[in-house]
Amino acid sequence: MRRLFEYGGIAAGVIMIALGIGATTIGALGVNEVRDNLAREQIVGTPDSTIPGQKVDTGAEAKAFANVMRKHTLESTEGQVYSQMGRYLDKNGEATNDEATAATDPKTGQPVANQARNIWVTETALTSALNMAFFAERVAFFSIAMGIALLLSGIGFVVLAFAGAVRRPEKAIEAWGKRPIPTS
Repeated sequence: MRRLFEYGGIAAGVIMIALGIGATTIGALGVNEVRDNLAREQIVGTPDSTIPGQKVDTGAEAKAFANVMRKHTLESTEGQVYSQMGRYLDKNGEATNDEATAATDPKTGQPVANQARNIWVTETALTSALNMAFFAERVAFFSIAMGIALLLSGIGFVVLAFAGAVRRPEKAIEAWGKRPIPTS
């Protein structure tokens, strides 16, 4: 039975080491993937961003730039978000959701869309992608941390199995009995 525990400890340790190496590798590849994809887009920080004139190529920079984009969109839509704006423009250029009162495009005969509202559609798509890059990079960092924890735990299992912690339980019990008893 002792041999079974010994081999089980070694097997568990080897599996944890393999999983740790795998998780760490996948995490590192994930970080590189996020950063390569961001760099490929050639996004450069605006003068009012935290990285003016620099490429946005990390998850943290992507999140910061998404916040700048939201600020710019709020400025261009007079502080209104998508849900607060009418879908169409009326004859006076005011927003409305009533198709009957909307101005009509002479070429198509369709109601005139509120272009300021459409800015939010673009902003939402772009900032969602930037925020997803931030999230993906954080998940990759977590994978690296978990991989290191698995790796160290696996090494610990193997060391304990080889060091004889399972082989000499009598000595451990004997040492436990000789420990000093605290007094109050």
